[in-house]
Amino acid sequence: MQSIDYNYIGTIIGSVFGIPTRIYKNNTLIFYYSTVNLIKDPVSIYQADILKITDQISYFMTAHFCYYGIVNSDNYKIVIGPASQVPNSTPTLRDLAMQLDIPGDDTDDFIIAMQDITHIPLESLMQILCLLNYILNDEKRFLHDVFIDDAIQKQFIESMNKHDAEMFFSNDTNQSIVLHNTYNLEQNVMNMVRKGDYMALTGVIEKSTALKIGTMSDNQLRQLKNTFIATTTLVSRSAIHGGMNPDDAFTLSDSYIQKCESSNDYSRIINLRYRMLIDFARHVNQLQEAGAKSQLVSDVANYIDHHMSETITVEAMAKEFYMSRSYLSKRFKAESNITLTDFILNRKTEEAKHLLRYTDQPLTAISLHLGFSSPGHFSRVFRKYVSMSPSDYRKKYLN
Repeated sequence: MQSIDYNYIGTIIGSVFGIPTRIYKNNTLIFYYSTVNLIKDPVSIYQADILKITDQISYFMTAHFCYYGIVNSDNYKIVIGPASQVPNSTPTLRDLAMQLDIPGDDTDDFIIAMQDITHIPLESLMQILCLLNYILNDEKRFLHDVFIDDAIQKQFIESMNKHDAEMFFSNDTNQSIVLHNTYNLEQNVMNMVRKGDYMALTGVIEKSTALKIGTMSDNQLRQLKNTFIATTTLVSRSAIHGGMNPDDAFTLSDSYIQKCESSNDYSRIINLRYRMLIDFARHVNQLQEAGAKSQLVSDVANYIDHHMSETITVEAMAKEFYMSRSYLSKRFKAESNITLTDFILNRKTEEAKHLLRYTDQPLTAISLHLGFSSPGHFSRVFRKYVSMSPSDYRKKYLN
């Protein structure tokens, strides 16, 4: 097999993309190329930490949200950066110059050179490295492999479930959202959300670029958060077009945006964006699956979900749907193969399981909020559909 000319690779990457490129062999710098004249290489501040990274493809994020892409191959390490999606501010670069002990007379030249480095989103830089990794290590990797952390995804699922459960006991039902025209997103992703095709969406996200959104801030973290907000807004619109109730879509959107705003971790926000896309698509899928079985079943399910805290009666529901009680019960049984009463109690039981698992509300409070006549009634219904008591169910997940 022909030996790899690493210097050639480094020169081509540095020339084409306009980002400083270095090659280390056994943690010793053997090559450096840059199209801009940096008086001192800023990587020196972070070099010790970067050299410790042993993953075949990875990145290092600085405190100012500049990033260095890293590919390891045998004894070689290729480091590309610093890169950023938006220009660093002059004060930030002056601070960097001080850390590098650049003489005052050279500081302005250093700042100009740093600002001349090509601005590129982290996701795009990592796609370059995915290709480079394939060339050097004969391994196909995608953005999903680099950014999506299964442990973080599990945390988000648990966190969002807990948030949804706690919101059930909140008296704040005034949900609102301000919608704005935004940048062009990949329409196939939005269409998959609208269709509820979360399986195909998962595949697309795993093997494609990040959603493309223009620059909305000159601050790296703010840019990432603004991108998240714009994406969430468009995704919620697509979900509404797919049949999701607008109030439900806006509530879910607000929850994700609030979680994004509370984080200052680049990786967690990228993971949260992935979870948000899949979550909206799953919601639409559940609605469309119910609708495919029967419009009446879908309407009844929607009615129950929006009256979960009430004592739901067949009479009240029949009035809502402009049917007689007997006709509604008969038609529902024919279209769903389950009695309307069983369907109502089944759905309430599923909500009870959610609340028992993700809140510490006492059984009496859960019983009251689910519209049961008494805690005893709640326990009997729960045991009928789950084959264990509410307290045993909670203990099962606490353990």
